[in-house]
Parts: sequence; C-alpha cells; structure tokens
Amino acid sequence: MSRIKNLFERKKERVLNVYCTAGFPQADSTLNVMKALQENGADLIELGMPYSDPLADGPVIQASSTKALQAGMTIAKLFEQLKDFRKEISVPVVLMGYLNPLLQYGFEKFCATASEVGIDGLIIPDIPMFEYENEYAAVVKKHGLDFVFLVTPETSEERIKKLDNLSTGFLYAVSSSSITGSDKDFSPVETYLQRLKELKLKNPILVGFGIKDKATFDTACKYANGAIIGSAYIKAVENGNDVERATKKFLNEVIG
Repeated sequence: MSRIKNLFERKKERVLNVYCTAGFPQADSTLNVMKALQENGADLIELGMPYSDPLADGPVIQASSTKALQAGMTIAKLFEQLKDFRKEISVPVVLMGYLNPLLQYGFEKFCATASEVGIDGLIIPDIPMFEYENEYAAVVKKHGLDFVFLVTPETSEERIKKLDNLSTGFLYAVSSSSITGSDKDFSPVETYLQRLKELKLKNPILVGFGIKDKATFDTACKYANGAIIGSAYIKAVENGNDVERATKKFLNEVIG
C-alpha cells in the first residue's frame, strides 16, 4: 500500500497537506522545512519544484520560486537534497511542478529518480487529461508513483469522474478558478464542495487555494478529507530566521 493510501486509511478527515517551495527560504533549507512540517502536524508535504513560468501559482509562491531559482535550485539539485530524506521523513511527499522542466530533465528519468529517493506522487497541473492517459500514465505507474489531478468549480461532472478515475492518492479540489493565495470570500466554495461530496468519488478529496487559517481549514474539512495550505505557509517562513519556530506557530494556529 502506498504511503498516501495508507495515510487516508488511517486518517479519513482533517488531513493537512502543506506546500513548501524547494530551496526556500534558503537554498539548503528544503530538508529543514520538511522536518519542521512533519514535527508540527503536517500529514502530507507538497514540495514545489521552482519554475520561472508557473500557471497556477499566485504572487507569494511565484516570489518563493524566483528566490529559489536565483539561489541555483534545479531538479538535479533537488534530488541531491532528497537523496537520504527518508531517513528522517516518514510522511508522504508529493512533488508539484510543471511539465516543461520535467521534459528537459527527461520524464522517465525524473519519475525513476523521484521513486528511487522515496517520493510518493506527482502533481503536474499542465498535463492535459488526454496526454496523461496516452503518454505519461504508463511511466508514472511503472515507477510506482501516485498522480493527482486538479478539479475546479467549473469542471463538469463527467470530467470530474474521469479525472477521479485517472487519479491515485487523492483528488485536488481547487476552491476557485483563480490563482493560489487569493483572498476571496470562501462561502461560495461550500456549494461546490458539497457537490463533490455527493458524487461519492473513489479518491479522498483535499481542498486547495485560499486555505490560510483555522477558519478556512475547518470549513474545507466539513466537506472534504482535508485541505492544502501553500501561500499562507510560505509567508509565515519567508524571512527564514527560524523556520522551526515559524512553522510551529503557524501550524498550531491552523490545527488548533
């Protein structure tokens, strides 16, 4: 059983997935951030691979990516940092990124190395469903990785079911069609999440975009198995002075 599947078997609700950018706030702080997240209550870690032209990332995550890239972060360097991470990190870890850098690295080589170091799954928002099914799914499966698709309030019921069928691990329910970190009213999202719940999908659902504190986390957890926090956490650690302390304070406030 995969680590992600195992997590959701063990903990069916209030699962907290925290996004952090590899190589941020300092080039060599990736592992320290991951350890701080694990020690302070994150159930799952979504590790962002910095990219210069992200589609869905808001200004906070974009700025963290820019800083990491300027400090020399690359996919090869990330894998070097992750080489022995399983000696200290037991929670599931998914890599989130965009297709272009993975193709430059070599998609099969990327999946093989990710699996080898102990990564559990991938979130690649710009792989279309058709291409994934016909070009990439076999490679991802061959290397034992889970693959997570995103659905939005505009995704049709038929397409949601298809994406749910192709996803393994969990389904990422984007709370709105805007970029991450948007400071919008969360209430209209509840109708959409209720609709998803009624579809009785095969994958657990985690809600992302706009989850930033205890109130939004609690609301998301009413309708889904848990939630994903990104921009709010990046803001909490961006000064880089004391990642452990900042992480502890932030997660204590969210989990309550």
